[in-house]
Amino acid sequence: MSSFENLRIVDNFYQTSAFFPMPTVIVSTLAQDGSTSLGPYSLCQPYYIAGRDYYAMLLCVRNSSNTAQHLLRYGKCALNFIPDDKKYFKEAVRLGFPGDKPQEKMKGCIFTLEDGQMAGEHPDEAFPKVVAESFQVMECTWMRELDNAQDDKPGCLDGYPGPYHDFNGITSPYGAHFILRVDKILMKKRYYDAILNGVKAGDFPRVPVDYGYRDSKNFWYTPFRRPRAELLPLRETSLESVKYAAGRIDDKVKFTDEACMKLIKVPRIFLPTALKGCVQWAKEHDVTLITAEHMDIINDKRSKEKGKG
Repeated sequence: MSSFENLRIVDNFYQTSAFFPMPTVIVSTLAQDGSTSLGPYSLCQPYYIAGRDYYAMLLCVRNSSNTAQHLLRYGKCALNFIPDDKKYFKEAVRLGFPGDKPQEKMKGCIFTLEDGQMAGEHPDEAFPKVVAESFQVMECTWMRELDNAQDDKPGCLDGYPGPYHDFNGITSPYGAHFILRVDKILMKKRYYDAILNGVKAGDFPRVPVDYGYRDSKNFWYTPFRRPRAELLPLRETSLESVKYAAGRIDDKVKFTDEACMKLIKVPRIFLPTALKGCVQWAKEHDVTLITAEHMDIINDKRSKEKGKG
């Protein structure tokens, strides 16, 4: 006998048929008059995280929303991650009321808007402003060529006719998915420093966890709780195993024993990928013998930022 009940799956299953924790993101887009419009979303998550020539987020929206229509028209947005504050969440709920025009939504908005960094680097292009109260912001561009979505246009507010795309652009009569290239990640200095120097429990931003709209009445969220760390159990690979793999990964780039020692805690399944990454770094820096000192530089993904400091 199962200890679970079989719950019927219905539309918007993530909030009608499940308890699904989500972020609270304010998406800023460009309205037709050039002003910035804000809309709250929670179905927003990483999409391309490695192995591509860019990184991307995925945003799921109602295709008649201001956000979707603006993205279809201009292809630019910013994902503003707001901290846990009751008045901010209340404002997010207000901004999410369907049917209001951008000018109506933005009247009396409590959030402060400022230029992002893309605007400064590309003064001849238009970009939406970012929310100053955010702890981090991702400035993004919609990759409209993916899934042949480049011909999707704004204008249909009562349902789009098919055919529909599988994963990008207009994906159903009332739905849309946007694969957003991450052009910049902007972060308040406190959290920027924490990522560079190593995070501790007190370094995490106060993030609200959204549980969505339920019972046709309320939006629910839980306030921030202090994070807890759990150490990953390590299984060390033998030095000989690492040396064997390293000696066969490339015919020109080699590793010292001390460099190989830096890799013995890498899980065996990830070792070839780690070695290939080291070889790529070596060739980019005209290195033919990777030492322990080189490995320290390779392992420190933030060495460039630290060097600037």
